[in-house]
Amino acid sequence: GVLPVDAAVRDAVLTLAVPPVLGLMRLVNYAGDWRLLLPGTLVLVLVFDRARARWWVWGGLMLAAPLDESALKAVVGRVRPEDLSFGFPSGHATAAAAFFGALIYLAGSLPATACRAVRALAIVAIVLVATARVMLRAHWPSDVVGGVALGLALASAAALVARDQRSSTGAR
Repeated sequence: GVLPVDAAVRDAVLTLAVPPVLGLMRLVNYAGDWRLLLPGTLVLVLVFDRARARWWVWGGLMLAAPLDESALKAVVGRVRPEDLSFGFPSGHATAAAAFFGALIYLAGSLPATACRAVRALAIVAIVLVATARVMLRAHWPSDVVGGVALGLALASAAALVARDQRSSTGAR
């Protein structure tokens, strides 16, 4: 069923859906699409030594995100607002939160100012992808909140695995 808060938040977001904003949201939507995130993950591995050292953790994260999201969709079985396909959790929100969550962790190796800037941009990207999915009428707000929570949980688990392995090898 639809939660009352879902309908209210969705209605509020849709009031902002004027043509220029919708055009921007269609572009933002790609930040949760595998066609951007797959090469983006390769860039993370190339740019960050910490990612390169544990490349399989970050690659595994980006494989686990859609697998877990699909499994949850089948278990929960909640339909989208304007479609009969399953919508909880949002795949775009899950993927974006997993990728940008990884970036938030990996940015810790950057100088302080760059770290803060990258982390802030990553958070903005997650929020914008989630908002785009609602504004483009693909999901209920709780679908994207669930997707963001799942993606960040997966990114956190990946960071713990990467950190634990670094600690067990004596690296700091």
